[in-house]
Amino acid sequence: MFERRHQALAPIPIFMKRLVLCFGTALLLILAALVIGVIGYHWFAGLDWVDSLLNASMILGGMGPVDQLTNTGAKVFASAYALFSGLVFIAVMGVVFSPLLHRMLHKFHIDDKDFHQ
Repeated sequence: MFERRHQALAPIPIFMKRLVLCFGTALLLILAALVIGVIGYHWFAGLDWVDSLLNASMILGGMGPVDQLTNTGAKVFASAYALFSGLVFIAVMGVVFSPLLHRMLHKFHIDDKDFHQ
């Protein structure tokens, strides 16, 4: 997906295409994590779909749960989902920033001789 060390820096249109692709991938990861949370809150906590969406969104966004959880299964799910959401955040940031960081680091490593081949 990215150019190699001895290749020239990718043109801006290709770089923008990479950014769009990475943002799309990040949105799909977020959507998948949100679906997991909504189904889990609906199944384990017995919340209706809108309340499940609210709780999953708040946990995934780092804000915390909204509704009081009454049974052990719901509490265990909420705990696991909160940990999972933290990992999703890290993964999404990696996906979003990878083209930017790669371009920056690649620009530092390009020698003038690479352009004259």
